[in-house]
Amino acid sequence: MNKDELEGKVERAKGYVKEKVGKATDDPDLEAEGAGQRDAGAVQENVGKARRKVGDAVKKLGDAIKD
Repeated sequence: MNKDELEGKVERAKGYVKEKVGKATDDPDLEAEGAGQRDAGAVQENVGKARRKVGDAVKKLGDAIKD
């Protein structure tokens, strides 16, 4: 897991909490903010996963070239 994946997971969790608090307190603005934050966290997490996969592929290619 890299930095982007971890930060994305944290943002998703914070967004989830905001969304639930917004629903519980009948605050549509907070609920919408939480949903947006959760979505942004998911995007960041996916970017992190893609970066990791590219890094792994480059490492494999480098190892194959050495052999």
